[in-house]
This record gives sequence, structure tokens and C-alpha cells, in this order.
Amino acid sequence: MTRIRRGYVARRRRTKIRLFASSFRGAHSRLTRTITQQRIRALVSSHRDRDRQKRHFRRLWITRINAAIREIGVSYSYSRLIHDLYKKQVLLNRKILAQLAISNKNCIFMISNEIIKEVYCKESTGII
Repeated sequence: MTRIRRGYVARRRRTKIRLFASSFRGAHSRLTRTITQQRIRALVSSHRDRDRQKRHFRRLWITRINAAIREIGVSYSYSRLIHDLYKKQVLLNRKILAQLAISNKNCIFMISNEIIKEVYCKESTGII
């Protein structure tokens, strides 16, 4: 029988996969079957960890806001600030509030003081 030369499609597919796995160690970057398994695993991990990263950042922002707010007064806390912000319909998300807490503490103090004055003055007079 004569020798059949194969096409380049399969080779091109494998080299594309190898480029993805070039940073892996050992057989995970050399053997095609192992590369495909590792690639699936890496993509699953990256998808899962993107959600996890969002969760971690949200926790970090909440911690930073709470630390900055507690400097104002012992009785005032993060949960109260967020509740009062919603009451006053101030649209500042946690990421922005955390950046303000780090870079410009006076600004977050002013925001919280204004909210405290307005909310608690209305509650004390009975206007809600």
C-alpha cells in the first residue's frame, strides 16, 4: 500500500491546544490527552474563581467601609449606613464607598453625617 499523507487540520488543532497549555508542567504541557483534560480543568477553575473573586472583593469593600464608619462613632455601623443610604435613595455602590473610605475619609464622613442628621432628625420629630 502507498503511504497516505494526513492533512494539517488535526495537527493545527493540537498545536492550538498545546499553546494554551504551554505554561503547564510536565506531561500536562506535552501529551495531547493530558493537555485536553488539564485544559478543561483550567477553564472550569477560571469560571468558578471569577465568581469567587467577586465575592471576595465585595467582602473586602464591606470591611473597608465598616472600618471607616466605625471611626465616626461607636454606635454607627456599616449596616446602618447602608440602610440609611437606601432610605435617602443615595445611589453609591460598595466599591465606590470603599474607594472613598481609603482615599478621602473626609468625604465619607460628610456623607454619613448628612445622612445621620437628616434621617435621625426626621425620626425624632416623627416625620417619616
